[in-house]
Amino acid sequence: MSEEAALVRPTLRALLAPRRSVPVALMSITLIFAQRAYSREPRAAFVGVALCLAFVLVAPLAFRVLFPEGLELRHGAVRLLIYLGLSVFVVHVIGIDLPALFGVGPTFLTARSSVPIDVALFMVGGWGLGRDIGLEASLALERSRAAALRREAEHAQLLALRAQLDPHFLFNTLNAIAEWCRTDGETAERAVLELAALLRAVLTGVKQPAWTLREELAVVRTVFELHLRRDPELFTTRFALDAAADEVLVPPLMLLPLAENAVKHGPARGHRGELSVATELSDGRVRITLGNPGPNGGPRAGSHGLPTLERRLLLAYDGAAKLELCADGPRTLATVELPTAGPVVTA
Repeated sequence: MSEEAALVRPTLRALLAPRRSVPVALMSITLIFAQRAYSREPRAAFVGVALCLAFVLVAPLAFRVLFPEGLELRHGAVRLLIYLGLSVFVVHVIGIDLPALFGVGPTFLTARSSVPIDVALFMVGGWGLGRDIGLEASLALERSRAAALRREAEHAQLLALRAQLDPHFLFNTLNAIAEWCRTDGETAERAVLELAALLRAVLTGVKQPAWTLREELAVVRTVFELHLRRDPELFTTRFALDAAADEVLVPPLMLLPLAENAVKHGPARGHRGELSVATELSDGRVRITLGNPGPNGGPRAGSHGLPTLERRLLLAYDGAAKLELCADGPRTLATVELPTAGPVVTA
């Protein structure tokens, strides 16, 4: 399909939008009324209707075809002359030649003194409507591109999650493994396997637009297990999972910053106790809650984990997801609520 042919349907569809069709209809009714009132020819109104229809169907489309990027001086005079010639042709054929063929006499809009005005109205009206439709199409395209760039940025943030694994956590784990290699080979082996599983999951997650909640929770479980491998008394865990939610698709690694925060701002700060993870499926939404001992300190200056997660959820679910961080007595609860339909936009 040629570019010109591809403009026909979008242009006609845009003309039907109330913000254009209503003003055009009011102007057309006014012209038809004047045509009938100031013409002696009883069929003058039909000529007015024909001229208005010809204008709506031809003028904006002709302008968009001839000036796809708007009327600019670099187009030169050729296209402008073509537009003028087309305007004169349509007005003459619809307003003069066809009426004469059917025996319709002179009318208000087709009198010799009125034809130049008709041509001017045809050209200027087509220019205004065509330019407005073109600008709207350009704006929609730019918004689409901006949305695509936001999705690419979200994907870049997802890739950056490799570096968001707490470096102290990784270094401490590697140092502990080195120590276990000398004193407890079995524990060292298990820790290496758990760390490898975590890194494999991260590298897999950054390449996927979505994966199941079951896979997401496996990452959380592995993070907790590695912390406990170094200090078995650091905290206890409790998972209360709704099996019906296991296959819900979610953005990969979205719970990773919440899991790290639960350890970092809870047990790692001396608030020993239970880390809890709960999921619940209800009314087309899944609710995921991570709890840790220790009071909620609110947003922390320089924090990137939660703001990044908020942006990811906003982009992925187009505002339909929720992230809440609140105090529950001496504990902190982080809750993510998502539609079960999965991400609307995936990076």
